[in-house]
Amino acid sequence: MTTVIRAASAIAAPTDGQAAAVLLAGRASRECLAEARISPDAVGALINVGVYREHNTFEPAVGALVQKEVGINLDYLAHPVPGAAFSFDLMNGACGVLNAVQVAQAMLSTGSTERVLITAADVHPGGRAALDDDYPYADLGAALLLERSATADGGFGPVRTAGSDEASATAGYLPTAGMGAGGRARITVRRDHGFAEQLLDLAVDTAAEYARTEGLDLHRTLVVSSRPTADFAQRLAGRLGLPESSVIAPDAPGGGEGLPHTAAPILGYLRAVGQGLPEDVDQILFVAVGAGPSAVCVSYRPQER
Repeated sequence: MTTVIRAASAIAAPTDGQAAAVLLAGRASRECLAEARISPDAVGALINVGVYREHNTFEPAVGALVQKEVGINLDYLAHPVPGAAFSFDLMNGACGVLNAVQVAQAMLSTGSTERVLITAADVHPGGRAALDDDYPYADLGAALLLERSATADGGFGPVRTAGSDEASATAGYLPTAGMGAGGRARITVRRDHGFAEQLLDLAVDTAAEYARTEGLDLHRTLVVSSRPTADFAQRLAGRLGLPESSVIAPDAPGGGEGLPHTAAPILGYLRAVGQGLPEDVDQILFVAVGAGPSAVCVSYRPQER
């Protein structure tokens, strides 16, 4: 048994009006399920990893709101097969999707569910990232559907996590003590001096160690990376000794402004499969780095390869 990607989807927020995290995650989820040609009731669990939300909503768990928006098994008494579904938030910034993959692997391996839906949507607390020049991220949503495969061919490898003893390189938070009347429409994103180099060092070390431990040939691997800075892919490729075409750090869909945040691994996967893996590439290596600083690495071998 292995964990495989059944479908993925990503959408940009509309350019007119305010963006809403739940609506973006819900729309991406519905597109993802439509691509997979399965009913929402076939999803056993939903893990939401988005961090930034309009009005800085803290609770209830956004995962539960997305589950309702998508219509995933809302009444398990009326629909007893396949049974009740549940949802929760798992927030670890840019690393969240890959952390959710690790949780999904554990759930799927026990047979407690057949499918797990991961959602990632970030929007500016004011509802329009384009109106805030100091906010670095794009308003967008994405979804990734994972399922159990009966064969051992392909799928995800083990998830590895890493960290640094240095102080946090980047962080986003809401200073509640001084937020004032307009605080629900604002967020503080702090990036320490040298944060880009610190995250790059951690990404290089984590990817190289993963390749060594798991026996991956990086020259036969397409690296899908998070994108803390605009030139991160080029710099990561150079440090790993790879051509720039071997590292993908995606743009926001639809040419939107800002950098992808929690949805970056899903966007990178969509770009990788959309352009087609080169003949000399055997697998994808997902690498995400973010606040903490922390890093997560996992390999993925498409079954059709």
